[in-house]
Amino acid sequence: MSDPYLYSVSNAVATFSINDAPWNLMSVAYIDRLEEQLPDVLGDDRIRAIVFTGEGEANFSAGMNLRQIPEGIRRAGSPEAFFGQRHRVLDMIENGGTPAIATLFGFCLGGGLELPLACHFRLAADTGAQIGLPEMDLGSVPAWGGSARLPRAVGRTHALDMILRGLKIDGEHAYRIGLVSEVLPIAELKPRAQALGEALAAQPREAVKSMLEAVVGFETKTLAESMADEAAAVSANRGSKNAVEGMQAFMEKRKPVFNQDS
Repeated sequence: MSDPYLYSVSNAVATFSINDAPWNLMSVAYIDRLEEQLPDVLGDDRIRAIVFTGEGEANFSAGMNLRQIPEGIRRAGSPEAFFGQRHRVLDMIENGGTPAIATLFGFCLGGGLELPLACHFRLAADTGAQIGLPEMDLGSVPAWGGSARLPRAVGRTHALDMILRGLKIDGEHAYRIGLVSEVLPIAELKPRAQALGEALAAQPREAVKSMLEAVVGFETKTLAESMADEAAAVSANRGSKNAVEGMQAFMEKRKPVFNQDS
């Protein structure tokens, strides 16, 4: 049996690529292995950005392998435990303190959109993408956090339109409503994700982590709470090696080199 995903690290960027082309279904084994490996990846200061993609150029992911649900629930002990595991994995991605990037191409449906929604950056192909939460077509509802994260990404109106109608949108539509930050030709999508990861990895690690902690989830915070988060970030980064390097580089009129201890 092949690995559920291929894992690699290049220039401080870790890549998880679903290994089930052409559909790249998110199997039970895929989630199991992510849950096992992500804590180590997120705890490794040498890894400063993560990319989630899929093998080939046909589809990022057509979603969860529906045929595996009964056995997955049996193994987990209950539907709540089964879907709870998926919530834990996506929460780790969103709140793990490391910038996460997703590439959206071909089918990005159900879990194939819900995982990218837990990422901090989403890039889409300019043609061929079908992005959506089609659970209504199955008489069901999103179960991996899609109805919670999609409104936070695109607003209530667009989210309800996509969810209630089972709407599948392309990359340009996703860009217009703010679901993705960039739209590129498919051949450029994965290289761009790597380049973005490297740019983020070059930023000061502690400062990046502090800002992710401050900004992610701001929708549920008061302004005073967000201001307190920023004040905590300032305090945590004051006098750090990266802060000293940044100021010294500014005074010396050169480009700073951060994360020299990694």
